[in-house]
Amino acid sequence: MSISKSAENLIGKAQDGKDLNRKEIIQLLSLPAKYSPELFAAADKVRKEKVGDEIFLRGIIEFSNHCERNCLYCGLRKGNASLSRYRMSEDEIIATAEQIKNTGVPTVVLQSGEDSFYSQDIICRLIERIRKETDLIITLSIGERALNDYNAFQRAGANRYLLKHETASLDLYRYLRPGCEWENRMQCLRRLKELGFETGTGNMVGLPGQTPEILADDLLVMKYLDADMLGIGPFIAHPDTPLAGIGHDDLELTLRVLALARLITRNTNIPATTALATLQPKGRLQALQAGANVVMPDFTPENYKTRYDIYPGRKDVGSAVAIISKLEKDFQSIGRTLQYSVGSRPGK
Repeated sequence: MSISKSAENLIGKAQDGKDLNRKEIIQLLSLPAKYSPELFAAADKVRKEKVGDEIFLRGIIEFSNHCERNCLYCGLRKGNASLSRYRMSEDEIIATAEQIKNTGVPTVVLQSGEDSFYSQDIICRLIERIRKETDLIITLSIGERALNDYNAFQRAGANRYLLKHETASLDLYRYLRPGCEWENRMQCLRRLKELGFETGTGNMVGLPGQTPEILADDLLVMKYLDADMLGIGPFIAHPDTPLAGIGHDDLELTLRVLALARLITRNTNIPATTALATLQPKGRLQALQAGANVVMPDFTPENYKTRYDIYPGRKDVGSAVAIISKLEKDFQSIGRTLQYSVGSRPGK
């Protein structure tokens, strides 16, 4: 059997929803680039079958760029003294949530660095006010917290939680996130699932020292957790971090991991991230044609947005309303439509 026929059979197996073992996932990750269009097409067919043609919107509010971690890859790291720090007030956050509601976007994502200034009580009060004043579905993306915090957030009315595992390699995780333990991350993710949150995880593609074997393990972690949302984006080196200067141009590999995530997890919600558009102007559209079905426009007020400097070259500047209008035209060009519904994972 030729390599071409073997690859075709393996992609067909993945498209049909048959379990792939680790070796097979590594094979698909390692295929020559000429096979990528076939892999992306298979993922796109599964996306259409399992979650439909609609693209779901989530409105992001990046409410604090303070972070107590010192991750080697992130511009928000505690050691970045050149970053102008901010914290949005509760009223500013609520006002921004109301803007999201007024555009018809049904879900708000409250995102920040790991900032303990926002105590359990403050976060719960924010959740309660947003639910009462806007009735938006609430996703939290605020990092590792005490397990009883997650209980409190759920009782207050939060619906979803995004906590990317970043990498399945324990050694790479410890290197990239000094003082952090991978197992603690996993414990948090398992607890969120147990509580009934729609739970998101995900990884970065293109990290220094990353291998196809590690990426295969990332995909298996996503399946093991039965995650409801998957955030998969490229590693982009920030100039004010220890990893400054490392290349980050492998859009094709990021799309391949995203496509495999769709094939392996079937009906999850997978965003086409802004970071993909940073690598290539049509990167986000390419992701939507390789298995993605969610877009997350940034509603953070302009005076804060440029200071949420996780990676350089972000392409989501400008008003969220203008961004959505442009996105709608882009989506129509690939035969897709925006959907102003909550977009829960099928069966949730």
